[in-house]
Amino acid sequence: MQISSRFTVALHIFTCVEVFKDEYKVTSDFLAGSINTNPVIIRKILTQLKNAGLIEVARGTGGITITKPLTAITFYDVYEAIEPVENGDLFRFHENPNPECPVGRNIHALLDRKLQAIQSAMEDEMKRYTVEDLRSGTLELIANE
Repeated sequence: MQISSRFTVALHIFTCVEVFKDEYKVTSDFLAGSINTNPVIIRKILTQLKNAGLIEVARGTGGITITKPLTAITFYDVYEAIEPVENGDLFRFHENPNPECPVGRNIHALLDRKLQAIQSAMEDEMKRYTVEDLRSGTLELIANE
């Protein structure tokens, strides 16, 4: 299991929008320069964030607006927008374990609650961090350069 880089790219996007909003028109091309990736990838992620109601995007060179206070957008909100999990389950269980095998017929009973607890712990931890943490941390690091 690995969360794709789209999640960290989305966090990078939020940070750029907030840090540069008063100095530059933050567009997909601008973001692609900061992230060092193709603007098409940025536009796909922006679409996901827009569909989740976290940002608004003005066509052309209009720029990006964050729709909620930064303290109200958690890493989990971004994760949910970018990495939707199938049926709400982070872990995909192998299909059709052998019911004739004592391990196969019991594996769900052994793992289901444990895997759900692991997923819940990760999600709870993601809810502790906000986009504001990134903005303020970035400004602090820039000031200390």
